Amino acid sequence: MNPIFTGSYVALVTPFRNGKVDEAKLRDLVEMHAANGTDGLVPCGTTGESPTLSHDEHKRVVEIAVEAARKRMKILAGTGSNSTSEAIELTKHAEKAGADGALVVNPYYNKPTQEGLYRHFRAVAESVALPIVLYNIQSRTAVNIETVTMSRLVKDVKNIRGVKEASGSLDQMSQVIAACGPGFSVLSGDDNVTLALMAVGGHGVISVIANLLPRETADMVHAALEGDIKRARELHYRLFPMARAAFLETNPIPIKEAMAMAGMLEAEFRLPMCRMGEANRETLRGIVRQYGLVK
Repeated sequence: MNPIFTGSYVALVTPFRNGKVDEAKLRDLVEMHAANGTDGLVPCGTTGESPTLSHDEHKRVVEIAVEAARKRMKILAGTGSNSTSEAIELTKHAEKAGADGALVVNPYYNKPTQEGLYRHFRAVAESVALPIVLYNIQSRTAVNIETVTMSRLVKDVKNIRGVKEASGSLDQMSQVIAACGPGFSVLSGDDNVTLALMAVGGHGVISVIANLLPRETADMVHAALEGDIKRARELHYRLFPMARAAFLETNPIPIKEAMAMAGMLEAEFRLPMCRMGEANRETLRGIVRQYGLVK
């Protein structure tokens, strides 16, 4: 069995204008990615400010991404929640909307046990036929999917087909690759470790910085997949300053500010996300300028 999800996926920002989702701009961003080699879009994830979207807005963003992509890229819709029933509802909607898969984050705040995580992900996955990618990010959810739990899920639930690994631990990522087999997609959740993960058998990235630098990110990932490590390494170091700058403040604040500097969207957030501090904004502007993108 081959992995379903490989390549350069973008953790798509949600553009806002005057307090509402900017649907026209969202379509423009999808077109930009289609033209720049992006393999897939991930709407309604962390970078898409999903916690501040109403259910209607969340569903509409997924629908627009599917419609605008027109099968040119895969759509891996963010559908996670700390409520299992809510995650099931959103995942069923993603399937109905025509998404190619669903990204389901660890339940946050509840702090479930490993057994609770297992039962949560199994219930969500078994509610649909859609391929499921788990999203393991302890820094935001307070819980880590241990490798024994991950491998148990992969063994027991046929449509759990991958993980976005944002544990920050290459050791854990290596354990997952070894335990879950070659047909299980292991995607980087951190731009600065994408190449390292791919060197040990990972399959790509769900990228923040690809919102701003889609072509370079896709080229790096594709070079790594093709075994051209020299080219991949060159692109890694080209992307590295932005990978670090993207976390000067909490994601997605820096990437949306950078995109605004490049004239790609309005620097608009929903509380509790807010504009970047002035000192950090000037630091970021200098880095964006290095890429020739400041308007």
